[in-house]
Amino acid sequence: MTRVAVIGAGPSGLAMLRAFQSAARKGEAIPEVVCYEKQANWGGLWNYTWRQGVDENGEPVHCSMYRYLWTNGPKEGLEFADYTFEEHFGKQIASYPPRAVMFDYIEGRVKKAGVRPWIRFSNVVRWVQYHPETRDFTVTAHDMVKDSVTTERFDYVVCASGHFSSPNVPEYPGFDTFLGRIVHAHDFRDAREFAGKDVLVVGSSYSAEDIGSQCWKYGAKSVTSCYRSNPMGFKWPDNWEEKPALVRVEGKTAFFKDGSSKDVDAIILCTGYRHYFPFLPDDLRLKTRNRLATADLYKGVVYVHNTKMFYLGMQDQWFTFNMFDAQAWYVRDIIMGRIKVPEDKAVLLADVAEREAREEASDDVKYAIKYQGAYVKELIAETDYPDFDVDGMCKAFFEWKQHKVDNIMAFRDNSYKSLLTGTMAPKHHTPWVDALDDSMETYLRN
Repeated sequence: MTRVAVIGAGPSGLAMLRAFQSAARKGEAIPEVVCYEKQANWGGLWNYTWRQGVDENGEPVHCSMYRYLWTNGPKEGLEFADYTFEEHFGKQIASYPPRAVMFDYIEGRVKKAGVRPWIRFSNVVRWVQYHPETRDFTVTAHDMVKDSVTTERFDYVVCASGHFSSPNVPEYPGFDTFLGRIVHAHDFRDAREFAGKDVLVVGSSYSAEDIGSQCWKYGAKSVTSCYRSNPMGFKWPDNWEEKPALVRVEGKTAFFKDGSSKDVDAIILCTGYRHYFPFLPDDLRLKTRNRLATADLYKGVVYVHNTKMFYLGMQDQWFTFNMFDAQAWYVRDIIMGRIKVPEDKAVLLADVAEREAREEASDDVKYAIKYQGAYVKELIAETDYPDFDVDGMCKAFFEWKQHKVDNIMAFRDNSYKSLLTGTMAPKHHTPWVDALDDSMETYLRN
């Protein structure tokens, strides 16, 4: 029997399981699917833990999730086409759910699908090997509960381990003698730790914007953020200022490229993540930057150097859950023989080069959003994944970007219409800046 190994049970891995289950539910014969998950529960990054550094098994903590995170884009842009928020919650909810609400939604779909028995929890994949002579793989994994290592054979491997869990940590002169706390966004957990403190946020992308905002919301004395190329440029509160690049630190003083300085109590490095796959040999390992057109992936999912190896969710992301679905359905159909991958490697590489060139044609944000929207449409056109209004989602993303420009500390108070049910989201009962309790019970209260 054909066997498929899926590495990771976060949103991408769960999309893969749901894709196969969807085919099985229609009476089709599907392969045996085994999903390895290093954490004790599913959800990937959405599976929050208080732990930092290493987990209960001594493995690197996967979670980059912080306690008071709310989605930084409207939920209407990530709704599953086959499982709406209204189906899950029995009502329409506000557009920017906090972490616990999102986890519940993600979990609801896979509970309904009944795929939990396919997952081996607390199983850390140690090594994947391809065997050219038999055209199959062996996957070696460590079951942390049983403390036993197993090696099993598979026909296909799908890597869905994500790429926002291995921090990129730069070092600046003076870090080793800094008289405060230095933490990477990956290990940031609770903004209350920084109440009353002068905080420096290094970086100018989404983590910097959101972690800085969290610290501000929960009572930081001041927030300073610094950028390498361009400032975020929002209308920040009075006690938040943007500076050019950090140059060095002396004692508790941070010095910037423009010659200015600031005394700070804590430095939070929002300096991004690396695609990191320590369980893969050179001939299977994806090496790419965080971009919309990943290197070496035909159609964004098939590894060009071995077409029985797949990667899900490895792109930089505007679209998330529904894009992972589009990819998962596409990969499923390749494995089940419905979609044929060209055998000529030059054709595969040409597809990658075309996607890269098209991404690089413009650095405009609207262009990037439309580019990824077109990619999602391209994949779902070839499978039985439910069609949905991708252009409408792009429009919601454009509105969201404008709302941030209008008021960066209030953009989450806006409402959008579901592109699946047509229902307008209600306004949340409490403005985001005042919503200090982000529990599911409080959030869902009418």
